[in-house]
Amino acid sequence: MSQAADERTTIQGFLDHHRDVLRRKCAGLTPEQLATAHPPASMTLGGMLKHLAYVENWWSVGVFLGEQPGEPWGSVDWAADGDWDWHSAADDDPAEVLALYEAEVAAADRVYAGAGLDDLAVRAHHRTGERSNLRWILMHLVEEYARHNGHADLIREAIDGQVGD
Repeated sequence: MSQAADERTTIQGFLDHHRDVLRRKCAGLTPEQLATAHPPASMTLGGMLKHLAYVENWWSVGVFLGEQPGEPWGSVDWAADGDWDWHSAADDDPAEVLALYEAEVAAADRVYAGAGLDDLAVRAHHRTGERSNLRWILMHLVEEYARHNGHADLIREAIDGQVGD
């Protein structure tokens, strides 16, 4: 990524970089390793991958487009388990979780490709009541990935000693 790129290219470049870091942190692990937590935290890399698939869907479909999420998200009883995305990954085939993640990333990118950075989301933010513009959403995704990639670093190192992004 060029260090002199325009705003849109820069933001998308950082988001894509963080998506790639997550992919590398999850690559080559067995289902058991993807379901391994690093105590005292209960986070797993498989859960993180599924959570970020949901995050991609939520911000693109749920917030930006203001639509109801598709499956598997639409039929989840979130009131019964607000962290279903994290918890359910342990029972999923890792290839299916990765495929779900890749599908949600691609779908989100298609939504955002047709919009400008100043375009406003349909759904207002649940805390502020304010409608976010695409710039804010993309920067929030960069922040979300950066935070979770820090967790992923620790979890992956605890599993097999692999460090670096």
